[in-house]
Amino acid sequence: MIPSQMAAGAERLAKYKQARARENTLSGGRTAGFSRIAVPGEVDLTHGRILYLEDVHVSFDGFKAINGLSLDIAPGELRCIIGPNGAGKTTMMDIITGKTRPDSGQVFFGSTINLLRHREAEIAAMGIGRKFQKPTVFEHLSVFENLELALACDKRVWASLSFTLNGEQRDRLYSVLSTILLLDSAARQAGTLSHGQKQWLEIGMLLMQEPQLLLLDEPVAGMTDEETERTAELFLRLKGKHSLMVVEHDMAFIRAISEKITVLCDGAVLAEGTLDQVQADERVIEVYLGR
Repeated sequence: MIPSQMAAGAERLAKYKQARARENTLSGGRTAGFSRIAVPGEVDLTHGRILYLEDVHVSFDGFKAINGLSLDIAPGELRCIIGPNGAGKTTMMDIITGKTRPDSGQVFFGSTINLLRHREAEIAAMGIGRKFQKPTVFEHLSVFENLELALACDKRVWASLSFTLNGEQRDRLYSVLSTILLLDSAARQAGTLSHGQKQWLEIGMLLMQEPQLLLLDEPVAGMTDEETERTAELFLRLKGKHSLMVVEHDMAFIRAISEKITVLCDGAVLAEGTLDQVQADERVIEVYLGR
């Protein structure tokens, strides 16, 4: 191997190690020990629920962040969550993903998996993916490499260094590229993407993990009107194949994608229904929408 090739290989290996270290930090070590995490079997959907919360309470220094929250989401449903700042939306997602433990209540994934018995890494490996408002992609890697890095497989160090995509994995990767509208940008460095494209890429990275439930926190914040419209189209394509919980303040976006909306206030469900129904609810107008 000539010196220039050795240098290029060393640089690529260094970038990969940096990306892996950052991925492990962001995921709480999920991918580093992916093959060692004990994951329950198939999610039991016999009762028509993929996510179920009942009478959940969480207090922080006497402040009731979640106060008797009950909620259920059906398989393949796209549920929108709205509410004023401080309503408990982020804390609810923290509870579902294992970041925060409630003081009391029940949280189930399907009919049989008690999420309160599992750590963040285990919950992620079960098939619950979470996207935060700010995209966290690996900007020095290409779009293709970001998705390859997120692929659901053995991510231990030596397995990762010797990993080569097989035909099925490559087909899946290109399918996700097409789904997230980045097929023509596969070779682009992620850092050169627009804000909206980075959001799509991070959603694609979640899809590579084959989640059954996606938690999406303000996904269109900062997007252009065109990006927002294309994101709505993306979510509608994902609905049915995945269950989605979308927390968002953009009411035009909510109208474009929603069937059922849950309004949170003071850590509990204030109202549920279609957008027209919740917009006509005097309680929702008072605490969130205004007159």
